[in-house]
Amino acid sequence: MIDIRELRDDPERVRASQRARGEDPDVVDAVLQADQQHRSGLAEYERLRAEQKAFGKKVAAAQGEEKQALLAEVKETAARVKELDQAKDEVAAERDRLLRSIGNVIIDGVPSGGEDDFVVLEEHGTPRDFAAEGFAPKDHLELGELLGAIDMARGAKVAGSRFYYLTGPGARLENALLQLALQRAHEHGFTQLTVPTLVNPTTMGGAGFLDAHAEEVYRLEADDLYLTGTSEVALAGYHADEILDLSDGPLRYVAQSTCYRREAGSYGKDTRGIIRVHQFNKVEMFVYCRAEDAEAQHQQLLEWERGMLDDMQVPYRVIDTAAGDLGGPAARKFDCEAWVPTQERYRELTSTSNCTTFQARRLGTRERGPDGGGTRSVATLNGTLATTRWMVAILENHQQPDGSVVVPEVLRPFLGQDVLTPR
Repeated sequence: MIDIRELRDDPERVRASQRARGEDPDVVDAVLQADQQHRSGLAEYERLRAEQKAFGKKVAAAQGEEKQALLAEVKETAARVKELDQAKDEVAAERDRLLRSIGNVIIDGVPSGGEDDFVVLEEHGTPRDFAAEGFAPKDHLELGELLGAIDMARGAKVAGSRFYYLTGPGARLENALLQLALQRAHEHGFTQLTVPTLVNPTTMGGAGFLDAHAEEVYRLEADDLYLTGTSEVALAGYHADEILDLSDGPLRYVAQSTCYRREAGSYGKDTRGIIRVHQFNKVEMFVYCRAEDAEAQHQQLLEWERGMLDDMQVPYRVIDTAAGDLGGPAARKFDCEAWVPTQERYRELTSTSNCTTFQARRLGTRERGPDGGGTRSVATLNGTLATTRWMVAILENHQQPDGSVVVPEVLRPFLGQDVLTPR
C-alpha cells in the first residue's frame, strides 16, 4: 500500500498515477476526507480521554452532592470516550480500505494507458526468414508432439484444459532452463530458497495479489490458504514484520517453484499449447533494498534477464509496460518479449517489477533509517529468469526443416544433447 504521508503531501501525484492506470482518481479525495475525519476524531478522543483521567482527582476531593454530580459526569464522559474510540477506529478502517484500493504510485516516465500502450525500449536479434530457408515453421505444440516433448491430451484427461505433460526431452529441456537460471542467480550473488507454494491471506494480500486480480488466484477454502502464481509471494513474505540490516547492500533471493494461475477471463485466448496454462514452473529473483537504490536494482535485474535471453539466441524486445497493465504492487515493470515465428508477434517471457515500498509497507518489512533513528519501509523488486513458457520460443526459433530442434549451446551441458530429434 502507498504511504499515507505521500498522499497527504502530494495528492495530485497520486491522482495522476490513478489516471495513468485508468483507475478512479476520486478515491484520493475519499482517502483524504477519511484521514481528516480520523485525525480530528483522534484529537477529540485524546482530549476527552485526558479529561476523563483528570476527573479521578476531582471525584476523590469532592463530597456530597458535588461528588454525585461529578460521578454522573464521569459516567457520561466515559460513554462518550467509548463512542469516540469506536468512531475513530471505524473511520481509520475505512481510510485504510480505501488506501489499499490505490495501486502503487507509478514512477515518472511510465507510459499511460493499457495493455497495448507500452513503449519499446530496445530490440535484440532478427527473426528468421523461414520462407527464404524454404520451409514453413511448425508451432511449438506440433514440434513438441513430434519430439515426444509435450502431451496436451493426457494433461486434459487428467486435470482438464490448460494442463499438460512435459515428457522425455520436454521435461529435460525445462529442467535445463531452470537449472541454468539457478546457476546464473547463484553467480550473481542470490541466496536460493525453497519456498511454500501455499500461503495465508496475510501474505497473499501483503504481496498485492488479492486486490484487482483476486479472481486469478486459486484458494483452498477449507484451509484458508492460497496457491501462489509466483514465488514472489512467498519471497515477499519471508521477512514480514522484520527489521533488516541493509548496510552491506541489498538482500537477494531466488526460488524455483511450481506456479498456479486460474487464468480467469482468458476464455478463448491461447488455447493451443503451453503459452497460457494453469500450472508451470518458474525461477524468480527477489530483492530487498533501500528505497533510494530501487531503480538501480531494477536495471540490474533487467540486465540479468537480458543475459539469459541473449544466451537462448532468440529475437526479443524489451518494453516499458503501460501503467494500466502494471498490476497494483508495481511502480514500473519491464517485460522481455520473445519472437514467436508462427504467431508473427512478440510474447512475454520475463518481467521485472519495481514495487518500491508498496509490498514492504503492507508486510511490515523495514530497515533502520540512514541516520540510525527510527525505521522505514524497504523497497522490494522481482524478476523472472526462466519459465516453462520459454520452451515455446526455443522450439519455434531453433527448429529445422525435419522437425528437429537445435539446443542453445548454454543448455547442452544440462540437457546432454545438441539437437532434439523427432521420435
